[in-house]
Amino acid sequence: MGEIGHKFARLEALRAAGFPVPGFFCLPADEFDRALASLRDALPPAASLPVADWCASAASALSGAVPSGDLAGGLLEAFDALAGPGGTAAVRACVVPGEGGGEDSEDDPFAGMSDSFLYVPRAGLLAAVARCWASAFKPEAVRYRILKGADPAGARVAVGIQRMVPGTRSFVAFTRDPRDGARRHVVAAAHGIGEGVVQEKADVDHFFVDPETGGVRAEIVLKRRMAGPPAPGESGTRVVAVPDGLRRAPVLTDPEARDVADLAARVEEHFGRPQDIEGTITPDGTVHLVQARPLAGEARDTGPRVYWGNHNITESFPGVSGALTYSQARTFYELAFTDLYRRMGVPARRLRANAHRTGRMVGLLDGRVHYRLDDWQELHGRLPAFELVRAGWEEAMGVTGEARAARRWPRARVAAALPATAWRAAGHRRATARFLRWWDGLMAEVYDPAARPLAGRSPDELIALYRRVWAEVSVRWGVTLANGIYGLLVLRAGTALLRRWAGAGPDLLAGLLCGGRENRSLAAARAAVALAERAAGIPDLKDALLAGPGGRTEEEHLRAVWDDIAAGRHGSGIAAAARAYLRRYGDRALHDLKLDEPTPRQRPWMLAGTIAPLVRRGATVAGGRADEARAAAQARRRLREACRNPAKRAVLDALLSLMRWFVRAREDTRFCRTQLFGLSREVLWRLGAELAAAGALDDPRDVLDLTADEVTGAFDGTLPGSDLRGLAAVRRAERLRHLDVPLPPALFSVPAGRPVAAALAHARPVGPRPAADGGDVLRGLGSSGGTVRGRAKVVLDPGIAPAGCAGRILVARETDPGWLSLMIAASGLVVERGTLLSHTAVTGRLLGVPTAVAVGGAVARIPDGAWIELDGRAGTVRVMDERATR
Repeated sequence: MGEIGHKFARLEALRAAGFPVPGFFCLPADEFDRALASLRDALPPAASLPVADWCASAASALSGAVPSGDLAGGLLEAFDALAGPGGTAAVRACVVPGEGGGEDSEDDPFAGMSDSFLYVPRAGLLAAVARCWASAFKPEAVRYRILKGADPAGARVAVGIQRMVPGTRSFVAFTRDPRDGARRHVVAAAHGIGEGVVQEKADVDHFFVDPETGGVRAEIVLKRRMAGPPAPGESGTRVVAVPDGLRRAPVLTDPEARDVADLAARVEEHFGRPQDIEGTITPDGTVHLVQARPLAGEARDTGPRVYWGNHNITESFPGVSGALTYSQARTFYELAFTDLYRRMGVPARRLRANAHRTGRMVGLLDGRVHYRLDDWQELHGRLPAFELVRAGWEEAMGVTGEARAARRWPRARVAAALPATAWRAAGHRRATARFLRWWDGLMAEVYDPAARPLAGRSPDELIALYRRVWAEVSVRWGVTLANGIYGLLVLRAGTALLRRWAGAGPDLLAGLLCGGRENRSLAAARAAVALAERAAGIPDLKDALLAGPGGRTEEEHLRAVWDDIAAGRHGSGIAAAARAYLRRYGDRALHDLKLDEPTPRQRPWMLAGTIAPLVRRGATVAGGRADEARAAAQARRRLREACRNPAKRAVLDALLSLMRWFVRAREDTRFCRTQLFGLSREVLWRLGAELAAAGALDDPRDVLDLTADEVTGAFDGTLPGSDLRGLAAVRRAERLRHLDVPLPPALFSVPAGRPVAAALAHARPVGPRPAADGGDVLRGLGSSGGTVRGRAKVVLDPGIAPAGCAGRILVARETDPGWLSLMIAASGLVVERGTLLSHTAVTGRLLGVPTAVAVGGAVARIPDGAWIELDGRAGTVRVMDERATR
């Protein structure tokens, strides 16, 4: 084992025991030693370079150390005996045991992180061996061995050459459920070769086999992609289309799934511990076992866990965020929620005792903002009224299963606290009005045309304004959060009575929430529509907006259009209207809470990109209002038919009026939050420009990788150290690396009491996988009625031009208010997360487009460009057959 490694020793043991392992032979690690030794004169001494640089040099040199002489002859002769001169082989590397352990060992199943090459012909064998040797020192392996405390320069590699089996289906099987360690066999299977399963290059079916009863539960997906062999004359696998006849049927029959699970169980019995295996199935139905290893992470950590989730915070902070965004978000949550708890009657001594919790309500994990849910539940649990809305809050936050807090208030104690809660709620509308007056006064002070512009203020004046605003936030913003608690209480009462008296569910409630006075988010949308209407009436401007960029980039095209508008070349009226829009709504954009991203206030030409799809669509303010009124009238008519009792309808009308007020207040204050972060962005970006001008940063945008305190501290003299340039460079490199880290589950736990970065290696998903609902129907929560058919536009990065969503059904994990331009252009909205009161649901109703939220797995199961049918009343999404659609 010391010369061939755990991987190949395990395969040899299985082959000797009669398991169906394709033939193979090994090149021991001493040949790697000789190859590396022959390069010593060409390599610098290891002590003369940083270890990562020396390893990079060694990898480069080894990749050219192609075997020659007797070794090459022996390898080719063995290859001919194994696969035949015209055959192919899988050539795999394996780090052998030594200092720091070996690959596929029981202690560290993935220690080597070395390379494999499939479909290698005789002519490519020797080069593939050299590339396997070189993989001992590839960057991922070096970082991993450093993390494990092993010498990265001490790795030794054996190479295995295995006959390539022409399988048409492949699988990975686990003898324990990798999500929770349960004694349940899990088989992931796909058409094509195994690389499609392990590297997510194929659409995969999952089969869950009960080892006691043999029962099989299957989760079947529509299969469009699979991994196939290389094209003639090429190397490496490729992604190809699954034949039409195989797309809907399960990859495995139930008996085949049981056979694969039984094979995995026999491998577990042979080695005496849980395993995961890889294999392939040839057209004749024969199963071939190509790899087996101890199950990674099989040992369960039974200690306390910390629960993290991002179920709805990704609406506000999607994707990877920089230090500036995260630091401002953390400050916001700490100050605003402390004020909320104070307003809701939590004693000051209790707030002081939990100050460590309010300071960590949000964390930055692998560059993404997450809620620390155990702290949220502990803090919210101090509010007696929270017990009345806990279920709705858990749904909105995606809290399920073991992540739910066990401690609950006794009913008697909740009842005793209700009078005080009612007293505070009675003053909530007045408090909200005071908050909005204060905020509007502040915005007028900053952005009114008569006010002194921010560009003319000194750094000290900008910092003073910034600090004053956030000091006010700490004693005022809690009222906006109290709105959520009171709104959930009213929603709970309204939905219960609506169900009891009218036999109606969320689909009717969605329509009944339409109407009422316009909120600020909708006002921003309608202001953009009004501007587009005005632009459409100017022929030259309309032509410019609808024209493509030609030989220019999209940004260059939009800048040219904006320059003409701003210069008055299309008339002073449209120029004044555009400037007025920017003063009032310039902070509203995609990702408008992320300080990493610009808004029209910094990039005014973005406004041209917002109105262009509206001009193309012919959107009008009157049309939008008519759609909303039509939906509201239809819902009221259904209510009258379902609830004939006038007294009960009067009660429902009163509750619905109150619900509409809470929805409006929520959207109004969310817009204020957009402006708060917009003002912070404006101040901090200007300070970044000052730092760059002073030589403290290379580029003004380097400020994105500093915290807000570091930026202001550079001017206040409160910054420990002075190398902002180096600090920003380190963080920028880390942020860019995080872009390649796979998306985490929406809810997971890590062991408590460890540094979080280290604990993430032991993260455990919480909650069920999204289950298929037969065929290609996905179910969620209908939140804006109507049925629409169209092509799906799956949006993972909302930085696309709104024109890309024109007439399409937008499919996303979540949205935030800055998605408005995309949502206006779309013909329907489907998101994986959200509730009836989430931004997507509210906006869908206001725009009058069919909308479904909480559609689990939508992004994964709906291919971009596929024809789908969305029923916004029932909350269903059906992926349609292409031929039937035509």
